[in-house]
Amino acid sequence: MILEMKVPSPGESITEVEIATWLVEDGDYVEKDQAIAEVDSDKATLELPAEVSGTITLKAEEGDAVEVGAVVCLIDTSAEKPAGGEAPKAEAKVETPKVEAPKAAETKTYATGSASPAAKKVLAEKGIDAASITGTGKAGRITKEDAVKAVPSMGTPTGGSRGTSRSKMSMLRRKVAERLVEVKNTTAMLTTFNEVDMSPIFALRSEYKETFKAKHGVGLGFMSFFTLAVVRALKMYPAVNSMMDGKEMLSYDFCDISIAVSGPKGLMVPVIRNAENLSFRGVESEVKRLALRARDGQITVDEMTGGTFTITNGGVFGSMLSTPIINPPQSGILGMHNIVERPIAVDGQVVIRPIMYVALSYDHRIIDGKESVGFLVAVKEALENPIELLMDNDVKKALEL
Repeated sequence: MILEMKVPSPGESITEVEIATWLVEDGDYVEKDQAIAEVDSDKATLELPAEVSGTITLKAEEGDAVEVGAVVCLIDTSAEKPAGGEAPKAEAKVETPKVEAPKAAETKTYATGSASPAAKKVLAEKGIDAASITGTGKAGRITKEDAVKAVPSMGTPTGGSRGTSRSKMSMLRRKVAERLVEVKNTTAMLTTFNEVDMSPIFALRSEYKETFKAKHGVGLGFMSFFTLAVVRALKMYPAVNSMMDGKEMLSYDFCDISIAVSGPKGLMVPVIRNAENLSFRGVESEVKRLALRARDGQITVDEMTGGTFTITNGGVFGSMLSTPIINPPQSGILGMHNIVERPIAVDGQVVIRPIMYVALSYDHRIIDGKESVGFLVAVKEALENPIELLMDNDVKKALEL
């Protein structure tokens, strides 16, 4: 019996996926539930498990975009499992190079440095050798535009490498790019900045981080302080915890905080649900769980769906200051940055303190300047006075020690 394996729907509104990697080869014997491929959707990378055991025949290549429900491979269930683990191979076939063009179109190949007639004329007028130009046309063919842009060499070649490479962006990366451009074009995005003296948090972490980790199995990091400071500020300024829905403003009485983390496939934004109900231990445990799942490529669409506000930390990469881009359809995002010892004035004296610059990007269509600035000031106040504003003046109770 030949089973047709079709692409399952990875989530609502997703109509196609991209074959990122085949984990098996054509003709291999696969076991039921064995991961046979990794597929990229516009939200996450997911594994595709074999539905039955048998010999597999691949019907799509890596990099192909296939619609949900399309057949990507065949599995012959009548094939017997090979002894000793050696899988029977399918008949040898000639591999044809994959061309980024519609399959029905005829693709021509050209010799390196070949130029179109119009390009040859321009190059001849300029006295430029076609072999010195990298063409941007199909298969490296030199177009008239390439020839027009070419400039005769006015210096001595250095002998250094001048190679280029071209690779296809993953579906996830392309979708992120589309969403970022969409945000810039469809929102009235504005950014306000402030600075935070991190000394109080440094002192708390220095005193309690070892005890906290020994009891709870997770570190006492900065994310719990920032998350709880954001939750407090969102309650004070509910417009920041809202989003546009047509001609209406949709506000939430809960705080689902999206946290931007770096994964093997790029930026992932999993969500901490109902962060307003979590303690320091709860936030740190959830951050660790989601970060590990993102690192291992196990994040699901559901874990990245929703979110009412986002926190992103460019400081882990050394960023001093940035203007983070809103995560649609949300209306606000807080950017954390690196912590640097800076001279500041305290009670008329210049002192050195660990300072972090923070940035809030917001949609000015529904969040006014007063609310945005007030929100960021509230975050700053909570971070600079965490014992009173985040711990209710009882550190050990707040940290569950």
